[in-house]
Amino acid sequence: MELRTKRPRIADVAREAGVSKTAVSFAFNSPDRLAPETASRIRDVAQTLGYRPDPVARMLSQRRTLTLGILTPQALSVAFSNPFFSTFAEGVALATEDSGYTLSFISPVHGSLARAIGRATVDGVVVVGLSARHPEVEAIERSGIPTVLVDSRSLNDHASIDVDDASGAGAAAEHLLALGHRDFLVIGVEPAQAGVADDPESVSSCRLRGYREALAAAGIELRSASVVMGPASIEGGKAAFHRAWEDGLRPSAVLAMSDAMAIGAMRAARDLRLSVPYDVSIVGYDDIDLAQHLDPALTTVHQPIRRKGEEAARLLLSFVDGQAPVVAEHRRLETRLIVRASTAAPRSEGR
Repeated sequence: MELRTKRPRIADVAREAGVSKTAVSFAFNSPDRLAPETASRIRDVAQTLGYRPDPVARMLSQRRTLTLGILTPQALSVAFSNPFFSTFAEGVALATEDSGYTLSFISPVHGSLARAIGRATVDGVVVVGLSARHPEVEAIERSGIPTVLVDSRSLNDHASIDVDDASGAGAAAEHLLALGHRDFLVIGVEPAQAGVADDPESVSSCRLRGYREALAAAGIELRSASVVMGPASIEGGKAAFHRAWEDGLRPSAVLAMSDAMAIGAMRAARDLRLSVPYDVSIVGYDDIDLAQHLDPALTTVHQPIRRKGEEAARLLLSFVDGQAPVVAEHRRLETRLIVRASTAAPRSEGR
């Protein structure tokens, strides 16, 4: 029978290095309390023995986890199906890895964000897509954990990073209007929690407002029946387009609130033997990396996704590390329309 090798303990390192167990602890947790050569020698001995500090004990001694949380209102299986989220998380990681922090993704546990937050052990939280008025955000605030909100317009007392979603959406609608489109379908992002009314200042509401205002300025009313909702994913966009088609809608142009949903709409159009852009033009929102590589390449509203994640993380780290007091600093990043091959004049305009 093979015997399992005994894991080295702090006492083993202390004995081999000829120091106390307290000195070993200092070498890993507070090296400035030892002579540099002593701390280095202890760590060398520990490496030779294969000793690793107990992460829980280290966390307690430092009163830090060296972990930041990313709080999402959807289950991670939904969040990661949208390429936006993985790109955003990449931006967060660019900042946290430079600073020695790891990431913990926090999503609803059995439908409850409050339960998930209660189990999370983090030094700070990047909150994605939730209003400052959301009960779970308020619970984090009461706990004293530093937070930075992303894509929230409830900005009074919270640090935040966002873009002007209504303006970006308006630019998308104006582009289609300039091409001659008059029959529109909007594919929107449904609220994160079923049965809960969408926040009027949520990303979804702001983008819808931008579409409506641009169309209204051109004398076009966007009827409620022309707005279909679904999860912010490729499958969500595909299902939404099919539902609209089954309900008898025949739009010449689609405004999708995310690139993932726009890609789904393109797939649905292909299923229905429709040509993009000649039978239906489609505009997304986000400008994910994949957008330019589609066939046809996707016209979309660009927002700096990686930069949004990186700036949110760096702002949060400045609070966590005590480099700056926790203040309500608000940063708004720019959007711009990127015109590619998924949009063209409708057939009635010469196609």
